This record gives sequence, C-alpha cells and structure tokens, in this order.
Amino acid sequence: MHYRHWSCPDPVAGLVFLHGMGQHAGHYHRFARALGAGGIEMWALDHVGHGLSEGGPGDPGPVADLAANALQLAAIAESERPGLPLAIMGHSLGAATTIAALAMQPDRFAAVVLCGLPRAAAANPGAVEGVRAPILVVHGVDDRLAPIDGARSWTAGVPAADLREYEDAGHDLLHEPVHRRVTSDVAAFILGSVRP
Repeated sequence: MHYRHWSCPDPVAGLVFLHGMGQHAGHYHRFARALGAGGIEMWALDHVGHGLSEGGPGDPGPVADLAANALQLAAIAESERPGLPLAIMGHSLGAATTIAALAMQPDRFAAVVLCGLPRAAAANPGAVEGVRAPILVVHGVDDRLAPIDGARSWTAGVPAADLREYEDAGHDLLHEPVHRRVTSDVAAFILGSVRP
C-alpha cells in the first residue's frame, strides 16, 4: 500500500484522507497544502489498485479491507506524530470506507468529514451509532453520481452530523469551482473539533 504525507510546522491536527474510485492521493496536493497552511497535516492512502498501490486497476476489493488499511494509516500517523489529534475524511468510495472504519473503531478519531456520500453508505446511518466525534457531511447540490437526498436523509438520522450543501456543485467538491470554500469549511471544522 502506498500513502503520501504532507507535513507542516507545528501542526494542530492530523487528517487521514481517503480518495474516491478512480482517483489516488496525488490528486489532493492542493487540498493538503491548503490544510497545512492552517496547521493540519495530511496522510492520504492510495486504495488497492489505485495510484501506486498494488492490485487490479479500479478493483479496490471489499470496503472492510479498505477500512482496515485506513486504520493502519491512522496508526502510522499516530506513530509519526504522537499526541496529535487525528481526524478522518473520505470522498465517495473513501466516505463509505470512512464509515466502515468508524464502525470498527468508533472512538479512534477526533472529527469526521464525509464528502460525496454514496447511496449505499447513505442507506445506513446506524453504522456510526457509536461515534461520539462530530461529523461534517459536505455535498454538492447538483451531485448526479450520489444525489444529495441520500446525504440529507443520512444526516437527519445521525444526531452528531452537520450537512453543508454547496450550490452549483457536483460530486467532486475538492476539484470544482467551490473547492476553496469547501477546503476552508473542512479546515475550520477540524480545527474547531480538536481545539478546547
């Protein structure tokens, strides 16, 4: 498994980031640099069969296996920065993977961000029942791949979750014209969640 790490001086928080299908961690340099400017270090995994990770192209395997990989990356982040509060964020397939990781270890992270929540994951709000960390769901109103109704109903069923909707935005929020606003919202949420 391949991962990238964007460090920053005097970090306030760390973020484990999980990309979507057909992407890889290298697509998120701009996002990582912007977070780093605010004191958030980022570790991002290439899913199986994506980027520089081994496996069949475009065949990441079971979400439970991806979630186990995400938790291993969290362990790496914790070993590299002991004591640093750690958040997790996933986009699309990465959002489903994040939910699966939270089901395995509900108390592992200080904050959770879900971007482009896919329909299958949105159908089961009970999967994060034991999670006490605040959850931010960011979603484009014009998302055709994962329509926003699923994110709305999922968020309504999860008391710890807050939904931010972005007008004139589709599925890939961090690569659309609204990316600066989304990045700013995500950074503010993570920092607000880890600061006393």
